[in-house]
Amino acid sequence: MERVGDAREFVLGYVDALKAVHAAMRAAIPSLERLADVLGLVRSHRTINRSGQVGTYSYSVHGAGCRFVSDNGTEIDVDFAPDGSEIFDLWRLRWYGLSLPEPLDVTDQDLRTAVRSLQPLLTEVRPGWFSVAS
Repeated sequence: MERVGDAREFVLGYVDALKAVHAAMRAAIPSLERLADVLGLVRSHRTINRSGQVGTYSYSVHGAGCRFVSDNGTEIDVDFAPDGSEIFDLWRLRWYGLSLPEPLDVTDQDLRTAVRSLQPLLTEVRPGWFSVAS
């Protein structure tokens, strides 16, 4: 891995995967405006269960977020800030990489450098936690 450049592409791959999850969820549940709305839908017990299948993704709601697994086994785990924005940390990025069909184990230092180099696309919302700028 050409370290920082490849780590940047890797982080952008996670961002693209997150967008694909959002698109799949919106297609399956048209009333879903933000991905964070899945928490309310689960907590209301009216629309969806805590875990299930939506399109080509299985999902499992946890605490302040949700883990999505694509049909090829790739895991996209995301938390939601109080304002509903999608946030992730280095652990979630590493887990995503290890779950890829051709696993990648990127160091925290390379990820940290890559994420910071992607500003203003990504914003550090609190130490070690990042969000995609809207």
